[in-house]
Amino acid sequence: MSGAWLLHVDLDQFFASVEVLRRPELRGKPVIVGGSGDPTQARTVVATASREARELGVHSGMPIRLAARKCPDAVFLPTDMPAYQAASARVMAILRAFPVRVEVWGLDEAFVGGDIDDPQRLATELRAAVLDGAGLTCAIGIGHNKNQAKIAARFAKRDRSGIATLTGETWMPVMGERPVGELWGVGPRTVKKLGELGVVTVADLAAADLETLAQRFPPRAATWLVVVARGGGDTELTTEPWVARSRSKEVTFGRDLTERTEIEEQLTMLARALGAEVTAAGRRVIRVGVKVRTASFFTQTREAKLRDGPTTDPAVIAHAALAVLGKFELTRPVRLLGVRADLQAPPADGGSG
Repeated sequence: MSGAWLLHVDLDQFFASVEVLRRPELRGKPVIVGGSGDPTQARTVVATASREARELGVHSGMPIRLAARKCPDAVFLPTDMPAYQAASARVMAILRAFPVRVEVWGLDEAFVGGDIDDPQRLATELRAAVLDGAGLTCAIGIGHNKNQAKIAARFAKRDRSGIATLTGETWMPVMGERPVGELWGVGPRTVKKLGELGVVTVADLAAADLETLAQRFPPRAATWLVVVARGGGDTELTTEPWVARSRSKEVTFGRDLTERTEIEEQLTMLARALGAEVTAAGRRVIRVGVKVRTASFFTQTREAKLRDGPTTDPAVIAHAALAVLGKFELTRPVRLLGVRADLQAPPADGGSG
């Protein structure tokens, strides 16, 4: 195991960096990407903010109007997904030119592995190649598994070298006293459940008894939590072209919805539109999730697996979304609705199956 290394490549402020690359005059200025690029538009959020904007308190997911108040001199730009996809493809091609295996994790992330004698040197060479070939900077985390490499990349963002390493030997000294919420894949709801059990730090979770965790988590989830808290993780790389595991659509309304019938109508239209997009791409839906955000910004999600198996029928997807909506107590005005479709993996030959 000591000779096996994985690197996590994480492109810096990706959307904003692509925009600055296209418009060099924006370099050094606060750049905020989101929605139509109009900071006066109601109910749109920040997709990405440049480092200069982040230093002024702007972050992804923030209402764009609030971002404009925090950073009135920022340059606001609309999202341009085709440009970001093209930039991502260039970066992934650069990574694949090295004698390594590459698993694309999304537009701005990838894991790299293989027969690596000197991971630090490889990381340095990868960063230089991405900068030279794509004009973009990246942080690289080094570890013996994906969990270690992913967390290390976060530290790399704060290091002038842009590179950081976490191993089994350094994991607990670095991570032990940090909150469990800093672990990869541990979200606010899990943090709350762990807190109810008196598990607050990574070290607490690493030492936790599975029987104790079973009070709040299924056995498989409890085991996974202990493994990642101890610095364990997956070491396998999937080198096939990256395929989306899910698709989603959401809408923030110009006025809050208060009538259940209106909420159901909007959700039905949203689910049918998503279903049409998914099936047009030749994919089948296996699970449907619904997201509801109230006027107070309280956000909940629920999901359900399709009982009759994978489907390509938008009507079935819409019906499932309405069934999931039934799990919510709609007692407050709704400002946002979202639908997510989890997709069946495409067949090996790339057909629609």
